[in-house]
This record gives sequence, structure tokens and C-alpha cells, in this order.
Amino acid sequence: MSSDKITIEYNDTVVRYFLIATMVWGLIGMGVGVLIATQLAFWQANMETSWLTFSRLRPLHTNAVIFAFVGNMMFAGIYHSTQRLVRARLASNFLTWLHFWGWQGIIVAAAITLPLGLSRSKEYAELIWPIGIVVALIWIVFAINFFWTLARRHERSLYVAIWFYIATIVTVPVLYIVNNLQIPTSLLHAYPIFGGVQDALIQWWYGHNAVAFFLTTPILGIMYYYLPKAADRPVYSYRLSIVHFWSLVFIYIWAGPHHLLYTGLPNWLQSLGMLFSVMLWAPSWGGMLNGLLTLRGAWHKVRTDPVLKFFVAGVTFYGMATFEGPLLSIKTINALSHYTDWTIGHVHSAALGWNGFMTAGMFYWLAPRLWGTRLYSVALANWHFWLGLMGILFYTAAMWVSGITQGLMLNATSDGGASLAYPSFVETLESIMPMYYLRIVGGGLYLVGFFLMSYNLWKTIRSGEQVNGVTEVPARQAEENEYDLSLGGTFANAPVMYSFGLMILVCGWIFGNDAVVFLSLVLLVVLFVGALIHFQTRGHLWGNWYERLQANSLPFTILTLIAILVGGVVQIVPMVTMNRAEAVEGVRQIPYTPLELVGRDIYVREGCYNCHSQSIRPFQGEVLRYGEYSKLGDFIYDYPFQWGSKRTGPDLHRQGGKYPDIWHFQHMKDARSTSPGSNMPNYPWLYTRETDFGVLPSRIRAMRTLGVPYPENLVEESPAKARDQAREIAEGLRDAGADADASTEIIALIAYLQKLGASENLNETDE
Repeated sequence: MSSDKITIEYNDTVVRYFLIATMVWGLIGMGVGVLIATQLAFWQANMETSWLTFSRLRPLHTNAVIFAFVGNMMFAGIYHSTQRLVRARLASNFLTWLHFWGWQGIIVAAAITLPLGLSRSKEYAELIWPIGIVVALIWIVFAINFFWTLARRHERSLYVAIWFYIATIVTVPVLYIVNNLQIPTSLLHAYPIFGGVQDALIQWWYGHNAVAFFLTTPILGIMYYYLPKAADRPVYSYRLSIVHFWSLVFIYIWAGPHHLLYTGLPNWLQSLGMLFSVMLWAPSWGGMLNGLLTLRGAWHKVRTDPVLKFFVAGVTFYGMATFEGPLLSIKTINALSHYTDWTIGHVHSAALGWNGFMTAGMFYWLAPRLWGTRLYSVALANWHFWLGLMGILFYTAAMWVSGITQGLMLNATSDGGASLAYPSFVETLESIMPMYYLRIVGGGLYLVGFFLMSYNLWKTIRSGEQVNGVTEVPARQAEENEYDLSLGGTFANAPVMYSFGLMILVCGWIFGNDAVVFLSLVLLVVLFVGALIHFQTRGHLWGNWYERLQANSLPFTILTLIAILVGGVVQIVPMVTMNRAEAVEGVRQIPYTPLELVGRDIYVREGCYNCHSQSIRPFQGEVLRYGEYSKLGDFIYDYPFQWGSKRTGPDLHRQGGKYPDIWHFQHMKDARSTSPGSNMPNYPWLYTRETDFGVLPSRIRAMRTLGVPYPENLVEESPAKARDQAREIAEGLRDAGADADASTEIIALIAYLQKLGASENLNETDE
């Protein structure tokens, strides 16, 4: 080695560990997915065991696939590619291994707590508060290690993949921390600080962007590194990658409200979410085309190389999913698709096709290089591809048919809209059951393909020996960072100033009065045309500025953070600062009694939100089926909100008083006794497990802190009052012929169900 060069050995050991962890958790997560699909088709598969019901296992499945499977794959790809892109070893061995084992510990904790019913009932954010704190700390460890590595790099310019990794690393903690703000009532329980419509907005700002910045941006970074490597071709268009990155990270963060169309969310937020969702078509397809066109001149390899097969199919599924997502956010289409299996088909085509196939492509390329050998069997890899592809197509087609059938049947009316064409909810369930069987087939095929991949990679690993990458780089000089950009220079330039001007004018157009809207639109056109002219005449200066920007990760990271914060601030701040007592559409929710509150916590524990919504949309079919449509004021004391995102069973918002207590008592013991044809599991443990009234003082105290108007003396009196109400309900049940024990959880749950939809009319009260 010459005196002016140093040799760097990459830390590929941790990459190997993340790869193996991905395979293990992938098998578990997908196996649970096939199990819960079976439980939906055959209710007996729930086995009447509390921790094996669909409603408890479904969060385990989603968390395992998102955070265990894709998470470990993402870390493997980021750590492997980043070291090579910056030509530096990971900065800290200690932080690297703390990250790996900390993340596995989080996954194990989730795998234990979620089946036990320890859940926050917020999709993709179900983990209880102690685990949530660990998640945040481990992510900070990851971020420190990553940016420390960038600071020690021997490559001045940040490659495209690094941009997407930076966006992921800075955005995820913002989303996670805001959505996890809560008041603990015990070591295992807490209430979110936001309630009702505010909580719904925060949750789907998080939920949608968890998909964006955990399942999309890091995988795009992986695409930009591994697809060109596998194809032995440069990225098709560097300029397109710039447009793709900045437009994607800015637009994506605004789109969350499209999950809440036709709910109590204010209309301006619903329209904003729909608008930005439709705008996502452009950057998303720009990225897809950039990936596929990278293969120009290499398409002949796709026929024989399984790595490229998976990459091409994965990028294509990304394009399909990012077309379907904006489509489903259009209000008229969302009216049909929301709360149905169409959404389930959409998310699984993305998860299985985009995330799953990109994982397979990366691992088939990566494993032989990490173990210094050849792939054990190309034939098995090809079998995996075709089985996986057929599984995705079966699954997605089944859910499309099921979802559209659901949407049409549940909203169909007759007699000029005076009555329901299909009065019984179970009619719809029975009509789509063949599609549920087909979903099991599709999921099973995909799982078999994944087993083949695991076997193939295991045999590949066994045939080789661990190999770490090595590179030689020039020795670093103290004055090396001559292209670093000061923070002042980061903002004092044409591209940034134009961007800030456009953002300000867009906000004026969205939120201003008529005069401001008109003026903002005129200035938007003027500024946009001016920016185009300036770019055409002085574009080389813009390019020089961007090249200098990439020489320093700090200003690049700050601009990325600003891009993602704008949308969140504009949407969230007006909602969380509003006076809920005034913005309630004429109604105000009646607070839960202590017994109803503890019953609600049981409802949350059992995961009922996975199958039942509590938000009736203002459609004729829904009002006829469920009752008066839901208003913003109906939810102001709901911590957390329970609007749901899927209706496997009917909406429950106006359930209170609809049926007598004895109906609920029998329904929870055996749903078929009251609703023949139902696929709901039985809940026998609710009839033997005693209600923990001792938790009520701390929970009532937390509710008072959150603004629920409970009197101060209720804190200490809540257990006694809850027992009194429980005895009244139990006596009524015994009069109806039921063997009811006032101390059991079923009594508390019935109390909660009978309170659903109870609100007071403010106009009548004021009079």
C-alpha cells in the first residue's frame, strides 16, 4: 500500500446479521398473515384463545412485516450501500451492534405484548409507551451512527441513495414522537394527549407517512444503488432523480388526510389531502421510470437473471401502487373503496410486490457477495419469483373483487333510496367469502416462495465464508472539505428562495380569503414562470449550487427536514390548537362513566377496531344501515379515537341502545347465536376474567388532565361507582335469563357498547 492511501475494511458482519434477521422475521410475519387470513374465512381458527384471535394477531402481523421484515432489510441495505457510497467504515462498532440488538429486542417485545392485548389501537403505532421510548432511542442511535459515518466519508458528493436515507432518518422520529405523545397511567397503559378528530388526524399523518418514509423512501434509496449495480448500468437520469426526491418528500407529508375522507375531519383538510395525494402521481412515476429506464440496453439480462426479475417486478408494483393510491384518494372513488377489502388489496400489492420483491432482488444479489460464493440455485430463485408473482396476483385480484362487491352492496338502496337493498351486513360477508378463500391461496403461494428463498439463501451461506468488503482511499487532509456549504449559503440562493416563495403562496391560495386567493394564484404563476426562465438562462448556477450542497450533509439534512415539516405544521397546528367546545357541529359527546371507560379499554385491548369502525359517513346507505352520520363533536372525549379503517363487521358508532344488554352478552359468547353467518370469534375469557377496577383512579386522573370534565371527587370514587353500575347491568342480565357476574369484563364491555354514540345537542342545551 502506498503511503498516501489507507485501506478500509467495511463492517459487513452487521449486514449479514440484518439479512438473516430479515429472513427469520419475514417467515414469522408472513406466516401470521396466512393464519389471520384463515381466521377471517374460518372463524373456528381463532381457537377461542385470547392471544390467538384475529383482532390481536393482526397488529402483530402488520408490525412484523413493516418493522421486523422491511425494517431489518432496510438496515441491511442502508449499512451495506452507505459504506460503499461514502467509502468509509461505519463510524461506531458499539452503536452498530446496539442498533442491531436493540431493534431485535423491540421486535421481541412487540411479539409478546401485542398478542397479550397491550396495544394503543393506533395502526402501525400499537406499541405501548415503554417500548415506544426504546424505539425512539434506538432510532437516535441509528441516526448518530449514520451521520457520523457521513462525517468521516472519503467521497465528497452524496449519491442519490443517501438522499433518500437522510429523508427516512430525519422524518421517522418526527412522525413517531408526535404520534406517541401520551400520558401514562401505569407501566403498561397510557392515553394519547390528542383525542377525537385531532387524534385521527395525527394518527393518519403518521400512518400514511410511515408508509412513505419507512416502506418507500429507504427502498427507493436501495433501488437507486442496487438496481444499477445488478444491471451494470448508470442511473437513467440524474436530473430526474433530483426532481423525484424533492417533490416526493415535500408532497408526501401532506397526503395523510385522504384516509379520513367523509369523516368528522374539516372539509378543507380532506380536500387538501386529496389534492396532494393526486399530485403524488408525478414524482412517484418519475422514480419508477427512472428505475426501469436504468435497464436500457440490459433488458436481455432480465430473462435469465432472477435478481433483475425481482427488481423489475418490484419497481413495477411500486408504479402500480402509486397509481392506485392517489386513485383511491379521490373522493368519489374513496366513497366506494374505503372501509372495504379494496384497500387491503392495495396495501398488500405494495408490501408484497414492492417491498417483498425488492428485498428478494437485493438479497439474491447481496448474499453471494457477503459470503464469497455463488447463489446456490438460480432455478429455485426463478421458482420463487413465479410463485410470489402468482400469489400477489391471486391475493390482489381477490381483494379487488371483494372490496368493490362490499362497497356496492353495503351502500345499495332500493325504493328510491328509502330502504337498503341488502339489509343484513352478513349478506355481504357471505357473498365475498369465496374471495377470502382465494386470498388464503394467494398468501400461501407467496409464503411458499419465501420459504424457497430462505432455503436458497441458507444453502448459499453454507457454501461460502464470510467476506468483508475492502477499499483503498486517499488519506484525509485537514483542508479536504473545500466544497462544504455554510448554512447561510444553503438558503441564500435562487432554488431555495423560489421554493420558499412557492410554498408561501400555496398556503395563501389554500387558506386565504377571496382576495388573498386571487393574489396568491397570480403571484404563483408569475413566480413559477420567473423560476423557469431563470433556470433556462442560469441553470448552470443551479447545478453548481446543488453539487456544492451535496458536499455537506448538514445543510442538505436541514432542507430535507424543512420540506417535510411544512406540510405537517400547516395541517396539524390549526387542528390541535382549536377550541373543541366550539367546533363541534352542534353536538358534544357525553363523557364515559368509570365503568364505560374501563370497558372501552377492554375494547381497545381486544383489537375490535381491526374489524369495526366507529364513524358513519354522510351517505344514504350508511345512515339507513347504522343511524345518524357522525359529527366532529361526537368524539371529543375519545382517547384514542376508534374510527377504524376496515369493516369486517358493521359500524358501531350508533350501537348504544340499539340492542338490549342480553343481545351483547350472547353475541360476545357466540356471535352466530345472534348473527347467523358471522365470522367474528368467540370471547369466552370475558365471562371469567375479573374487571380491574383498581386502575380507574389513575385513568380518571389522566382523563381530567386531558380536559374531560370529570369532577375531582370522581378520581377516588370511580371504583365504587363502576361497581354500582356493573351490579345494575348484571341484575338486568340475570332477569333476562343470563348467568352474569358483575365483576367480569363482559359487563364493563357491555356498558361501553351501550354508550356508543351518546351526545348532547348543544343548541337545545343553550336554550
